[in-house]
Amino acid sequence: MTTITLKVSEADKTFMQAMAKFEGVSLSELIRTKTLEALEDEYDARVGEMAYQEYLDDLENNHKAITLDEMAKELGIDL
Repeated sequence: MTTITLKVSEADKTFMQAMAKFEGVSLSELIRTKTLEALEDEYDARVGEMAYQEYLDDLENNHKAITLDEMAKELGIDL
């Protein structure tokens, strides 16, 4: 496993240690999981925004939306 060094203030360290104790995990585990959760949430939000913008662009260009059943039929997939 790779090590990453993170510089924080003493107050931030104290707070993170308290949160790790509260969560019942190590400080390293707390930072790793909370960081990854936040990044995954940000990624999901951005992908969602991009998909929504693509949908709006399709509406603006008169592209018709189709249902899941219609898509499955086009692709020859049984639902």
